[in-house]
Amino acid sequence: MVPGPAGVMSRAVPSPGRIVYAGFATRHHSGGVHVMTQHVRLLRDSGHEAWLWLPDRADRTDWIANDVPMVFGASTPIGANDLLVLPETPTVQGRDPAPGARKVIFNQNHFYTFAAGSPSDDFPGWAPPPAIWAVTAESRDVLAAALPALPATVVPNPVDGDLFTPRATDRLRVSWFPKKRPREASLLKRLLADDPRFAGVDLVELVQAPRAEVAATLGTSAVFVALGHTESFGLPVAEALASGCLVVGYDGGGGHELFDAPGAWRIPDQRPLLIRDRVADLIHDIGALAEMRAANRHWVLERYPFARTQAALQEAVAAAFARPGADSLAVHPVAWLDSLGPNFTAYA
Repeated sequence: MVPGPAGVMSRAVPSPGRIVYAGFATRHHSGGVHVMTQHVRLLRDSGHEAWLWLPDRADRTDWIANDVPMVFGASTPIGANDLLVLPETPTVQGRDPAPGARKVIFNQNHFYTFAAGSPSDDFPGWAPPPAIWAVTAESRDVLAAALPALPATVVPNPVDGDLFTPRATDRLRVSWFPKKRPREASLLKRLLADDPRFAGVDLVELVQAPRAEVAATLGTSAVFVALGHTESFGLPVAEALASGCLVVGYDGGGGHELFDAPGAWRIPDQRPLLIRDRVADLIHDIGALAEMRAANRHWVLERYPFARTQAALQEAVAAAFARPGADSLAVHPVAWLDSLGPNFTAYA
């Protein structure tokens, strides 16, 4: 047996070939790339030879742990017995990053699937066609309806309950990420700051914060405001639940399953006054809500453990290796980033 993250134990299995994840070395923490590194670790714990592929060694970023094995280069050989895992963006119609190679698109946001342009009937026009891994049932169902020729399966995200956990504090704190809705976030901040019901409450915006800082802030927050937009899952919401936060806000579409938690309140889109008033009510009654906050943590960790991700990943990998593959020289998808345009992640 081989130890894995958060106490996961798994039986090592023979690895038919390498599994190479094409990621990006972002300056600040990227949730999508972080999930890829979790996959790499879980696969290695299961006996596979898994790697993270970054386009340039000089882009090596300090927020990716040193124990994540990497390959570097604008291109890399992919053997007939290997599996190349690619992000959903940028996927460009007809531009196959590794002709002949066995490929999977790890789609962490179905809303970004066609971000590089309009698809043709045979999207993405690669040979052989890729399989798709999604992170939620909602995402899988959308992708299966949009791309019925490509097999889609769910590899759910894990939630790290060791890092994201309640922490001692003598302050009342409300926190949120403004990134997905910067204009609405600025408006919400003013609404909260000007409301006497929030006197003495710390209002914390998490802007490009290191992961450890995010965990510390969520762990000392009573309420997390979810400002998700076009999500497939919404990892910040899941991590806030694990941290013992009450959650109020928007589910972003694909994140609706997280709002089944006992202490989560879904607000109709673009209704900041409703967010303000719900958060104020919770802050007023926060002393009586300790059990609900604990129930949030139990709920999310029961549903999104590392063991569930690992089991789903094992099945998805086995199915992917059953598909055809040949030797290829793969081009890193960074080559097509310009196809996304400068406003790819800009929101109103």
